Amino acid sequence: MDPFVILVLCLSSLLLFSLWKQSYGKGKLPPGPTPLPIIGNILQLDMRNIKKSMQNLSEAYGPVFTLYIGMKPTVVLHGYEAIKEALIDMGEEFSGRGHFPLLERSKKGFGVAFSNGKMWKETRRFSLMTLRNLGMGKRRLEDRVQEEASCLVEELRKTKALPCDPTFITVYAPCNVICSVIFQNRFDYNDQNFLNLVKKSTENVKIVSSPWIQEKHTQQSEYSVENLLNTVHDLLGGASQTTSTTLRYGLLLLLKHPEVTAKVQEEIDHVVGQNRSPCMQDRSSMPYTDAVVHEIQRYTDLLPMSLPRRVTRDIKFRNCLIPKGTTILTALSSVLHDNKEFPNPEMFDPGHFLDESGNFKKSDYFMPFSAGKRMCLGEGLARVELFLFLTTILQKFTLKPLVDPKHIDTTPVTNGLASVPPSYQLCFIPV
Repeated sequence: MDPFVILVLCLSSLLLFSLWKQSYGKGKLPPGPTPLPIIGNILQLDMRNIKKSMQNLSEAYGPVFTLYIGMKPTVVLHGYEAIKEALIDMGEEFSGRGHFPLLERSKKGFGVAFSNGKMWKETRRFSLMTLRNLGMGKRRLEDRVQEEASCLVEELRKTKALPCDPTFITVYAPCNVICSVIFQNRFDYNDQNFLNLVKKSTENVKIVSSPWIQEKHTQQSEYSVENLLNTVHDLLGGASQTTSTTLRYGLLLLLKHPEVTAKVQEEIDHVVGQNRSPCMQDRSSMPYTDAVVHEIQRYTDLLPMSLPRRVTRDIKFRNCLIPKGTTILTALSSVLHDNKEFPNPEMFDPGHFLDESGNFKKSDYFMPFSAGKRMCLGEGLARVELFLFLTTILQKFTLKPLVDPKHIDTTPVTNGLASVPPSYQLCFIPV
């Protein structure tokens, strides 16, 4: 017999045994497409449009289905009801962090974003407590964001209304805010250490000088230097890159839709004026602006599949038995782009968050920060930053595109797990 045929038969037998073991040995996984030997269902996914792939699979197999990434099964949750049932109603069982090979080698199970078990619970509790003690969720945090918004305005003035790429300018402000929380110090935008931090997100050595360095360097300790350094890295990356990307995407959308920008600026003039800085108290009097900020986050869909989860024990979920340790993917796009909750979800429309009277309308489907026990630690900070940075910029500048708005492409560029806007330039014209 041909050696190649023997190899194919062996691989097929191995795959069938693996499928049988998963289906009957430890659990009955949800239905899904038949995987190929070794590579699983990879060829059935369009990585350039993962949202569409997941939508098609959901239509074929239902809101809970199984994919094989290589030889390992991954259960996908698609749609609001399935995601809510898992992440909120069964939050503890779905609170594990799934496999993330790219970062597992460097993180080594440390930090708050990619750890599991006791390490994760203790680190998250400690992080929340420490961030509150350092001002998170308090008035002085808003003061820091307002101060940083003023510094951002001055930096934008330096462009002298000439075309510029907002990529690095917009990351300075959110990065400096979290630095002011963690390090109790903001940095000048020309500071080389700060620029290295912005560009590499690895400038975390200051934590070593803290009193925590009296801690024993045992792998069992949640307060070892290695874990604290990784936690600071997680907080810096999560609080700067995600907010800056959303801010950059937001400016692009405002360029594309000048009629929306004009209405926001009209509301700013009416509520805030030009003689003071916007504050969070203004938000309740600015329903249209609030709706625009929410719509930017919904449309941006920054993490279409969120970060992978895993189940912490064998569980029964919708008549399926999912074994402990199974990776779970939550298709947040399916919630943020639900066409019943958000008519014409592929269109940028602040009306998605406004009622018939023009009042702001909340939605349970608004999940850009995920949900449940693994929900983003920096949600509160991100909400404050996005509102204050955008309103302060629009209070002080007119946004001028370099091309006709109808030719501006807002199609997201998929880069790994995140959706980012295409590169663009604009002019900030002082009001």
